[in-house]
Amino acid sequence: MASKLMEQREDKFFADVLNYFEKAAKFVDMPEGILDQIKFCNSVYRIKYPIKTKDGFKVIEAYRVEHSHHKLPTKGGIRYSEHVNQDEVMALAALMTYKCAIVDVPFGGAKGGIKINPKDFSEDEMERITRRYTSELIKKNFIGPAIDVPAPDYGSGEREMAWIVDTYTTFNPTELNAAGCVTGKPISQGGISGRREATGLGVFYGVREALNHAEDAKKWGLKPGIKDKTVVVQGMGNVGYHTAKFFYEGGAKIIALAEYEGAIYNPKGLDPDAVLAYRQKNKTLLGFPGATDLKSTGEALELECDILIPAALENQIHSQNAKNIKAKIIGEAANGPVTPEAEVVLLKKGIYIIPDIYLNAGGVTVSYFEWLKNMSHVRFGRMTKRFDENMNHSLMESIESLTGKKFTKQQHTDLERGAEERDLVYSGLEETMINAYHQIREILHNTEGVNDLRTAAFVCAIRKVAVSYENLGIFP
Repeated sequence: MASKLMEQREDKFFADVLNYFEKAAKFVDMPEGILDQIKFCNSVYRIKYPIKTKDGFKVIEAYRVEHSHHKLPTKGGIRYSEHVNQDEVMALAALMTYKCAIVDVPFGGAKGGIKINPKDFSEDEMERITRRYTSELIKKNFIGPAIDVPAPDYGSGEREMAWIVDTYTTFNPTELNAAGCVTGKPISQGGISGRREATGLGVFYGVREALNHAEDAKKWGLKPGIKDKTVVVQGMGNVGYHTAKFFYEGGAKIIALAEYEGAIYNPKGLDPDAVLAYRQKNKTLLGFPGATDLKSTGEALELECDILIPAALENQIHSQNAKNIKAKIIGEAANGPVTPEAEVVLLKKGIYIIPDIYLNAGGVTVSYFEWLKNMSHVRFGRMTKRFDENMNHSLMESIESLTGKKFTKQQHTDLERGAEERDLVYSGLEETMINAYHQIREILHNTEGVNDLRTAAFVCAIRKVAVSYENLGIFP
């Protein structure tokens, strides 16, 4: 039944985004022409190209969509999935525009997709697919550090980004800033510490900040803070795993983890690291020691819990299972995991939904930091780390001299340490997620007619993009 629903909704994702836009645009006091410009995708590039495989030649279908050029470069990941279609890529590109605006990342939104199942291809074939895709983007000026900057998404990672930057550099050997043509790269090729876990960490920061408002937590029947909250995470890919890991380390209880092969449940809690190691060894979550196997991923979504984190694909919570959802908070780590029809049901039940266009913005935020690193050609912390350590050491010596009391060796180590690149990335991401949440929460609480956080987030984004267009003088 769920698969039929997915088929019925296959070409509705972008329409869903437009409906969210229309709902929020009523609360934005801007000329209609500006709002119309924001709504639709500026550029849609559909590509077909052949690659040679072990079974002969295969034609690959791929896309790159640039939704908004109100700021450049545009930014968005490349999805590798057999379910990729133009509607999906357009929707994801639009969401990237709004996402960047909410967290004050100065990019326009874009997205890419290659319609393949990566499991069907060897590593050599995947490299040929990725490099040819990159060369097609170069031909049409759809990639470049000042034009359009891809990143990893579902089905892709550091390996694919390394192939992309190498291909781009080969075509542009004199481009000083070539490393900035893509983010999510390996550290050795201009990547940044903390990018791999950024989306999951951003999800953690966002949900934590929501729970830090005691008056809101009371409405949901919860105590403030993350500690002892029961959490269900759907998806054990990069985003789901790191989300579960940060919640676990923050004192929450991960009672269920789900993947496409099934789900496991333990009311006493699960260690995400142990589960990941088990799955890598056994190729399945099922059978994890001490846990109960659930009949399906869907069963995990319907467990009673404080926080439900769908971190897989879109349309996972829909009209047919929404009535069975028992979580108090849903944190959308994936893009579009809750359908509009389901959202109506969930909001009536009093479930607080923290929307994807805010909550999973950690990836693009740290991608922005990586792009800045590539543009400046210097690692964060390189100029300040030793200076800070020396200053901290002098300060501690002065305190010891004045008080006559000595710090322990461990205290010296902890307090004198200068910030590494990862420390600065984490700090910047935390600041970004907290500030953005305050902005959209203020709209929710102070704008008459705005009754849910998703609409508040869209209002926030549309206002910022509209101001950019207005300042450009395009619409006198």
